[in-house]
Order: sequence, then C-alpha cells, then structure tokens
Amino acid sequence: MELLTTNNVWMMICTALVFFMHLGFSFLEIGLTRQKNTVNILFKNIFIITVGLLLYCLVGFNLMYPGDFNGFIGFSGFGLSSPLTAEGALDLTYSEGYTYWTDFLFQGMFAATAATIVSGAVAERVKIVPFMIFTIVYVGFIYPIAGSWKWGGGFLDEMGFYDFAGSTLVHSVGGWAALVAVWLLGARIGKFKEGKPQAIPGHNLPLATAGVLILWLGWFGFNGGSVLSADPELTSLVLVTTCLAAAAGGVVAMVVSAIKDKNLDLTMFLNGILGGLVGITAGADVVSPTSAVIIGAIAGVVIVFAVSFVDMIKLDDPVGAIAVHLFCGIWGTLAVGIFSTNPDHSFLVQLLGVACYAVICVVSSFIIFYVLKATVGIRVSEKEELEGLDGFEHGMDAYPDFRLNEH
Repeated sequence: MELLTTNNVWMMICTALVFFMHLGFSFLEIGLTRQKNTVNILFKNIFIITVGLLLYCLVGFNLMYPGDFNGFIGFSGFGLSSPLTAEGALDLTYSEGYTYWTDFLFQGMFAATAATIVSGAVAERVKIVPFMIFTIVYVGFIYPIAGSWKWGGGFLDEMGFYDFAGSTLVHSVGGWAALVAVWLLGARIGKFKEGKPQAIPGHNLPLATAGVLILWLGWFGFNGGSVLSADPELTSLVLVTTCLAAAAGGVVAMVVSAIKDKNLDLTMFLNGILGGLVGITAGADVVSPTSAVIIGAIAGVVIVFAVSFVDMIKLDDPVGAIAVHLFCGIWGTLAVGIFSTNPDHSFLVQLLGVACYAVICVVSSFIIFYVLKATVGIRVSEKEELEGLDGFEHGMDAYPDFRLNEH
C-alpha cells in the first residue's frame, strides 16, 4: 500500500504538469500570432481542455482502454466505473503504479493535446463553431480509437510497435489532422505574394518564449508520468533523455537556421526545443543519454527544413505545429527502431505504425473538415480575418485600452 501511495502521488504530480502544458500551448499560440486574434485562440484552448475531459470521461477512456477486444475498436461502456472491490475497499489489483482515477485523469490530459495542436495550425482564420465540432469528434472518438491500437492492447501493440509517451499517438495524431485542416482551410490573407511566403510576425515573443519553457517543464510530467510509476531509476533516465533532446533540438535548430537564413531566429530556436521534445517522446525510456542528444539534434535539423517545406508547398501554419508535431513525431517514432536498447524494437514495425496512424488520422480528419466545409463552412469572411476574430467571434479585445477617468 505504501508503494502504491508513492507511485500514485508521483502520477498525480505528473498529471498536474501535463495540465499545466495547456497554459504553455496557449502562450505559444497567442505569442506567435497577431494581437487581434488572441481571445479567439484562448477560447479554443479553454474549450479543448474542458470539453476534452468531459468527452474522455463519457466515452474516450473506455474506447481507448476497452479491455479484451478485436484489436481495432472496442468499447467497455459509458462513463467511469467504480474501481472498488465488492467489500467497498480500494481495488489494489488495478495497478501497482496508480489508481483507476489517476489513470483516467492522466490519460485525459493527453487526449486534449491532440486538438490543441490543430488549434495552432488553423489560427487566425478558422470559424470557431466548426472547430469546436471538429474537437468533439476528433478528441471524443478518433483519438481514443487510434490510441487503443497501441496503448489499449490493440493490433499494433501485439505486433511490437512502441511509442512510450506519444510521439505518434499524441503528436502525430494532432499533426496529421493539422496538415489536412490547413490544406482545406487555405492560407491567411497576405501569407503568399506572387507564390513566395511572407513573414506574418507574432505580436508577443516574450509570451511565446514563456510558453515553450512551460511546455518543457510540462514534459517532465508528460514523459515522466508515462513510466506509470515512481520507479527511481527509470523516471530519472526519462527526465535526463527528455531534457537532453530538448536542449540539442534547440541548439541545432538555432545553428542550422542561422547558417541557412543568415539570422538568429528566436522562433526557430523555440520550435527546435519543441521538436526535440516531440522527437524523444516515443523512446525516452529505451534510449541512452547520448542517443537522446542525437535524436534531439536530428529533430532540430528536421524542424528547420520542415518549416521551409511547409511554406514551399504553400501551406500556412502560423505556429509551426506541422513541422514540430507531425515531422518530429514521425522522426521520433522511427528513431525507436534505430536507437532503442530493446532488441525487440524493429524499424519496419515502427514504420508500419506510422503508416497506420497516417491513414486513420488523414481519412478521419478529412471527412470531418470536408463535411464542415461543405455545410457550414470553416473559414471566416475576408472582413473578419482582416479586422480580427476577437471582435467578430467574441465581441471583446484581449488588450482593452484602459484610460484614467477624467471626471
């Protein structure tokens, strides 16, 4: 019982850290976009975490962890069931590392992250209500079904596919949807002139920087909690590999972008850190510190060229979410097959897993967004986009002009 208590406290601390990441995402997104859309972005982020938790309670948790099922889709019922024994005592057989309630809350924090990734990519021109509908369907149903394939003991788990904390199951699931959404939505007005990408600067880089540092802190819980216990050796290793990959990703992205673009770009530095974090997430517990530095460094290179590639194919991603979460998520998942200390991990199986998630995410997100586009529309009017979504969608300003009362 004492061991369970220690493990459970650690898991609850990690749950709180992952929750705190939603503030980091919010700061990052509003910092890298324009002032006139700040309220809109904050509203979306608050909607995602609140509705995401309720949906995960109602259906998501039991879709993702259905017990015995066919390996593709299963459902063990609506809502949360009491984890008590017949005598009314706490069921200590549920897990040695945490209670049923902690398990639900920790996993629920992950569920909301997938839609948050999409929020940043479609910022400044998506209609709020269609985005809310997308969030309900994607977080409520698609994410947990896809998650069950590995974490719920589905067919990919049986094949030996490995994703420790979600390079693919969380980040690429959000990244694929972001890619589809950005393609169907189109670029912001002024992003491309005569086929060439134009910089649209964010309004608050200090906030963006704070957001990245908060996300890095939150990753202590994201990866550290994925050990699913307070095992001292493994949690320590995971935090070391996570931090080294983040540092390497940031430094390499900074250097490579400086060589490529002849300037020291803070936003590329920040996204390099995030790319390193996403890249290490799939294998943080099965790679050495040296391998973590290499994985993070390669993620830093991936970030620089992925951002350029997204611009080249004329997709507009204001915060670099596709480069960070999709490209580095794929890299991190494949890196398990290269650097893992576990000989059972196979590069080909990792590649197959990436392909399977690409199919379900691209197909499902395309159907959701295409139906919304064909019915209610997914893009605001030109006037709304130029003047800002805060006034039109929410009737308020994030930074009202306070004046002293002269009377």
